[in-house]
Amino acid sequence: MSPTGHRPDRRMVVTGMGVVAPNGIGTDAFWKAVQQGTAALGPVSREGCTHLPLKVAGEVHGFDPAGLIEERYLVQTDRFTHYAMAAAELALYDASLRDGPQLPFGVGVVTAAGSGGGEFGQGELQRLWGQGPHFVGPYQSIAWFYAASTGQISIRGGFQGPCGVLANDEAGGLDVFAHAARTIRHGTDAVVAGATEAPLAPYSVVCQLGYPELSLATDPLHAYLPFTDEACGFAPAEGGAMFVVEALDAARRRGASVRAVVAGHAATFTGTDGWERSRQGLARAIQGALAEADCAPEEVDVVFADALGIPAADQAEALAIADALGPHAADVPVTAPKTGYGRAYSAASVLDVATAVLALEHGTVPPTPNVAEVRHDLDLVTGHARRLPLRTALVLSRGLMGCNSALVLRRGTGDRP
Repeated sequence: MSPTGHRPDRRMVVTGMGVVAPNGIGTDAFWKAVQQGTAALGPVSREGCTHLPLKVAGEVHGFDPAGLIEERYLVQTDRFTHYAMAAAELALYDASLRDGPQLPFGVGVVTAAGSGGGEFGQGELQRLWGQGPHFVGPYQSIAWFYAASTGQISIRGGFQGPCGVLANDEAGGLDVFAHAARTIRHGTDAVVAGATEAPLAPYSVVCQLGYPELSLATDPLHAYLPFTDEACGFAPAEGGAMFVVEALDAARRRGASVRAVVAGHAATFTGTDGWERSRQGLARAIQGALAEADCAPEEVDVVFADALGIPAADQAEALAIADALGPHAADVPVTAPKTGYGRAYSAASVLDVATAVLALEHGTVPPTPNVAEVRHDLDLVTGHARRLPLRTALVLSRGLMGCNSALVLRRGTGDRP
């Protein structure tokens, strides 16, 4: 690798993915569950949370950080960083970059996070007030921090290229790809990029109770039903996904298989004064992403919806898709697989990106679990997966703080096992 100079024409591609999600750990398990429409939402069981008003969430089960991450990293990191490190390791292995880059300055890291390490921070604060300052460990100063995952992934992998973190709302999960693309255009050959969240600790859950969009439903089958008459908000989730994204020329030099092309991205901000305003902002983001990708609206084969689950927000999204795609909007299939496992804040959109890459590879649009009757003018895929020749996917995200983001992916060229 020889990253030197600004290269505005460098194309960015996905060469590796790693997933830790409520419905599966690893891309194979995740894709099987998503394709089948498996519902993974369930009662909140995390210690200290069961008495709180939030009753349904997407929890990651069967995740053993000690079997995946060295002890010296575990003691200084929170659960959200454990997910990130494990997913990054899976992505690096998938990209055949597991043993480290030829030149460490050729690989950077960028992650997004909305909640940080709340579980670790709460534990240390309880020791402070219950036992005194001498019982608080030194890692309290870093484990809660939004940048912890970026730092630990770069340290563990020996990556010394440009690193960054986006402390952002849900849209940050797509914005990391724009950050990575800019880094690659400036000469870095590869970036480990993605987002993970762990918002199911007592302190974190109490903070979320202030969101009017949070679903407090008690039945997992009815807790998260966007685009329906029963929509009552979103069920939160933990987990996330990490990717190895590379300059196409660098990927070709080392013989890497291209899983997808990151073709275009755009973002807008419409604030928090009502979800109706997100219609214009999301439409502009879609149009900007399509323009950057040199993609006509009729070329979009599938849309992965933000799917907030609030009637006003769902209506605004449906109208934004129609505004941006024009007459083609009536024909393009739309899906929201996250209704089966929850909306993981910044990690929600990266899990959608992982699903989109897999959908492009397999020519399959996964369904929207638990949703049947749709009240909006959308071709929402429900019930069963739909087999289609897919070349281009559009992934959408909006944040609770008013950000809107859109990402265009093209089908990759490499053969996958």
